[in-house]
Amino acid sequence: MTLTLLFVIIGLALIFDYINGFHDAANAIATIVATKVLTPFQAVLWAAFFNFLAYWVFGFGVADTVAKTANTMEINLVVILAGVIAAIIWNLFTWWFGIPSSSSHTLIGGFAGAAVAHAGLSAVNWYQSGKAGEMPTGVLVIIGFIILAPFIGAIISYFISIWLLHSSKKSIWPKLFTITLIVVTALYIYSQLKFYGEIKHPRFESHVLSVVLEPHNIKWLLVAFIVLSISFFCLIFSSLNQTQSTAWLRKMQLLSSASFSLGHGGNDSQKVMGIIAAAVVVYIHTSGVAMAGLPSWLHVILPSKDAAGNEIAGSMPSWIPLACYSAIAAGTLSGGWKIVKTMGSKITKVTPFEGVTAETAGALTLYFTEHLKIPVSTTHTITGSIIGSGLTKGVSAVKWGVTVKLIWAWVLTIPVSAVLAAIVYYVLSFFIK
Repeated sequence: MTLTLLFVIIGLALIFDYINGFHDAANAIATIVATKVLTPFQAVLWAAFFNFLAYWVFGFGVADTVAKTANTMEINLVVILAGVIAAIIWNLFTWWFGIPSSSSHTLIGGFAGAAVAHAGLSAVNWYQSGKAGEMPTGVLVIIGFIILAPFIGAIISYFISIWLLHSSKKSIWPKLFTITLIVVTALYIYSQLKFYGEIKHPRFESHVLSVVLEPHNIKWLLVAFIVLSISFFCLIFSSLNQTQSTAWLRKMQLLSSASFSLGHGGNDSQKVMGIIAAAVVVYIHTSGVAMAGLPSWLHVILPSKDAAGNEIAGSMPSWIPLACYSAIAAGTLSGGWKIVKTMGSKITKVTPFEGVTAETAGALTLYFTEHLKIPVSTTHTITGSIIGSGLTKGVSAVKWGVTVKLIWAWVLTIPVSAVLAAIVYYVLSFFIK
């Protein structure tokens, strides 16, 4: 019975991941469809490809954070099942009404709510200090980023917009600023890279390939590529006429959309990976079966410390991330046209200029938070980025009535999902012992 329940949870988690894909497809494709750079069908193919490509780029930091939302030693599989079911219900509800709520916070809220219903408040990891140089983790930190993620996205988007606007003028100062930014970016990225001697398990015999294709380095090289691409455009912007600059921006939107889709795949797929990993760990704990007695495809270890305080590295079989990235890519292919309309036109008028700035800001925010192992909402991030871009045209350019409704949906997502998961848990407990 317990093993069957585990299979059901894995199946439903992947269904949630699929729903997450078409629910959040709008995040990556709304601006590129609104500006007619790609047709809707081309856009979902583009986004789905980069969703899946994230499998080779990102690690499992966010997955680990999600897996530790609740103490796996204090919960059972019914808790995780209730959380996933509640998350699916809320996602489908908000998708049907075209509300771009957060699939990420739905999952976190559902997991936490069911855990509280099962074992009380102590079962949830509310706040845990991070190791030296790392961010703290816990539900309270995730709740904090409900505000911080869109705020960071809005600030970065506003900054990029102002940078581009000044670069369009025939003045030497924007060009000097751009050159300075190129140098600072290059130096900072260089300081963050892991070189061959620092890589624990080089993937290739070639030193160059091992360094360039190391997942940690790929993220930083992508950041460098994004910043340098915009910098190059800023250096030539003032020499272009309106037709030429629009053509350049439309091409750049392909890059910004791909970058955001990559971040979306890496961020959101890891959350489902965390749920599946937590389910396997709970199964091992509650069934009493030793790890050695399990098939290799169930060998999941969450990062922890042994009795002596030594770090135990986490690991999971490759089928989990592969299945999760495949599911979210398939979901993105299905699209979410109701939410595309809200994201692409109802918040502010979107042109290729706003598309590039918003998607670039959203991508950089997602890479930053993934680096800190914080699960954030891609919906909140891109919405904040679109608002930040719109603010350069004045406060009245943003349709605040729509924005306020979205904020209410964000605020309610975690508590509603938590209550719904608690109800589902109590119902399931009558039938599953």
